[in-house]
Amino acid sequence: MAPETMPDHEITTGARPAGATSEESAAQGIRQMFDTIAPRYDLLNHLLSAGIDRLWWSRSARSLRPILARPEAVVLDLCCGTGDMALALDRYRPRSAADAAPGVTAAPMLAVDFSHEMLALAKAKFAGRNIVAIEADALHLPVPPNSIDLVTCAFGFRNLSNYQAGLAEIYRVLRPRGEIAVLDFNQPRGPLGVAYSLYFRHVLPRLGRLISRDPSAYTYLPASVERFPHPARMIEMMTAAGFAGALWTSYTFGVAGVYRAVKQGG
Repeated sequence: MAPETMPDHEITTGARPAGATSEESAAQGIRQMFDTIAPRYDLLNHLLSAGIDRLWWSRSARSLRPILARPEAVVLDLCCGTGDMALALDRYRPRSAADAAPGVTAAPMLAVDFSHEMLALAKAKFAGRNIVAIEADALHLPVPPNSIDLVTCAFGFRNLSNYQAGLAEIYRVLRPRGEIAVLDFNQPRGPLGVAYSLYFRHVLPRLGRLISRDPSAYTYLPASVERFPHPARMIEMMTAAGFAGALWTSYTFGVAGVYRAVKQGG
């Protein structure tokens, strides 16, 4: 399909909150928005998803058990927010030196986010766990090339100001045969898609405004889902970035799902 005839979400390069005119202003606006809603973020997520978000994190983490169980595996949770996905992953990490092979030290998990306020909440949750919180931009990670075994990202990838650049940066830091797992929303099709769209466009923004007291944050959420590439396009982008075996697993009738792929080589 020619670019000029493609749906908007198919040619979108990244998130664009209202008022953003460039990738830089988009990133700045998104960071400010998450800093503002951080104190009520967990409450809103659980309320607006009826608690299903916990099931999505848990299911995704379980699917990654083979790599999480390896004590030497270096895991990076990108756009970690207040840390719930990192905690779900940590359930499957070795708990002590006794869980690891002789002479092997369990590697700490890295949890990265560029919102200072969100990361502050995550740090409190990480107390006593082998998780290191890092304040950094997902498009410019302070991590050497070929150093990570698994990169996860739960409900944060669609907030990147440039999706292709995000995939390229993940590819850079992964070791050959390292894995990527992106959990995010999707716009389902058919009758369910119509109902979902009505909820996202009308009900969710009103509830979000009431609880978060931010008039823009929960208007941005449905807009960001609409802009995000559908699964077929996202898989094309992952393949173009160099990943192999890209696939999407649908959760809850296509409302959300996880993208998985492997870095080639090695």
